[in-house]
Amino acid sequence: MPRRRRNWLRYVIVVAIVLALIGVALRLTGPQAVETATVTSVYPSQSYTLLNATGYVVPQRKAAVASKGQGRVEWLGVLEGTPVKEGQIIARLESNDVAASLAQARAQVKVAQANLELQRAELKNADVDLRRYKILAPQGAVPATQYDAALARYDKARASINSDEAAIVSAQANAQAAQVAVDQTVIRAPFDGLVIEKHANVGDNITPFSSASDSKGAVVTIADMKTLEVEADVAESNIARIAVDQPCEIQLDALPDVRFAGRVSRIVPTVDRSKATVLVKVRFVERDSRVLPEMSAKIAFLSKPVPPEEKKAVVAVQPSAVVTRGGKKVVYAVEHDTAREVPVTTGERIGDLLAVRGVKPGDVLVLAPGDKIADGAKVTLAKK
Repeated sequence: MPRRRRNWLRYVIVVAIVLALIGVALRLTGPQAVETATVTSVYPSQSYTLLNATGYVVPQRKAAVASKGQGRVEWLGVLEGTPVKEGQIIARLESNDVAASLAQARAQVKVAQANLELQRAELKNADVDLRRYKILAPQGAVPATQYDAALARYDKARASINSDEAAIVSAQANAQAAQVAVDQTVIRAPFDGLVIEKHANVGDNITPFSSASDSKGAVVTIADMKTLEVEADVAESNIARIAVDQPCEIQLDALPDVRFAGRVSRIVPTVDRSKATVLVKVRFVERDSRVLPEMSAKIAFLSKPVPPEEKKAVVAVQPSAVVTRGGKKVVYAVEHDTAREVPVTTGERIGDLLAVRGVKPGDVLVLAPGDKIADGAKVTLAKK
């Protein structure tokens, strides 16, 4: 009986040892736990970026176009996105009342001119009579009283002419004022630009100096797209690192794959005490039709302009992902839990990353691959 018990114990021990050896073998030949990183694309300008800021694209020349007069919109010739030229008619207000006033004022000018012609004829007649009496009166042919009456008539005719000339000037001024009132019913573009907002429609009342709820102040808003700039708030502690005409690189959220060259246009000489920031305005070196007002933007303030050869993004990885195997530099890309050896060519350091050729953005690489990582090795993500 004791012998059987000893045999049973020996059997149990042997089975336990075998299971332990199997577990060790499985651990040695099973997937290796590794840390990974994703290949990304970066711009070389990141290596000499002094400061980053965020802001918005803003036109420096923008106008809410309205009329000094008031009235109902009877014609509107533009929509959002319509390009306009300086002096182009945008809209017209109803003008029957002011047009009638203009016609009346012009008629008054003609009346004043007709009166002037009448008085000129009267002056001519009075001048003829006065000359006649000047000859006859000294000879006693006519009474002196008739000569005095002729002289008075002549003086009166001259005074009437002066009065009628002044009346013409006054009537012409009234006509000009009436013309201005008519012109104010025609709304024109103040400069070349693009309609970015429409505030009124045909039939709306335009009353620029009123706050009535059923009236509009402006018809449209026009922006000069040639004056687009990026406005960014920079912490006052960093403002010493920025100077006028400093090179910048602008990235728009709407166009993430494009970098625009910029220059610091001006630094507003005041600090927003509530945010402890200074407003910095950055102009575009070259205008692009895809850039629109109010787009979100990121600005990188640079220590030097971006060379042409560095304006394109390059592929970059964590330096620890690159190792040397057989005298060549390689990385291990993870594909379906399998490490694949990929030869690469390295470039310069860009910040904390290393430029490489041979992989593409989005590839997942093993970080710091050890000697146990080889081509075709099974891997699993390490738990953090």
